[in-house]
Amino acid sequence: MTERGQCMLKRTVHRSHQLSAESIAKDLQTSCGLQISTTAVCRELHGIGFHGRAAAFKPYITKCSAKCRMQWCKVCRH
Repeated sequence: MTERGQCMLKRTVHRSHQLSAESIAKDLQTSCGLQISTTAVCRELHGIGFHGRAAAFKPYITKCSAKCRMQWCKVCRH
């Protein structure tokens, strides 16, 4: 893949992170006439530094729940 193709790929992914490899490949084919397969899209994205991972679940901690937890920790310390 050429540098121009990689720039187009980066720009497409930055615009919307939720796109699948198939839709990215179709978008590149329609916008700049670049013939690329879905596996090649994944390979290029990994080479650029984009990896598909979901963020870990982090609980929403309110001031009240933090206060209750701190009290529980102080009680159960020993």
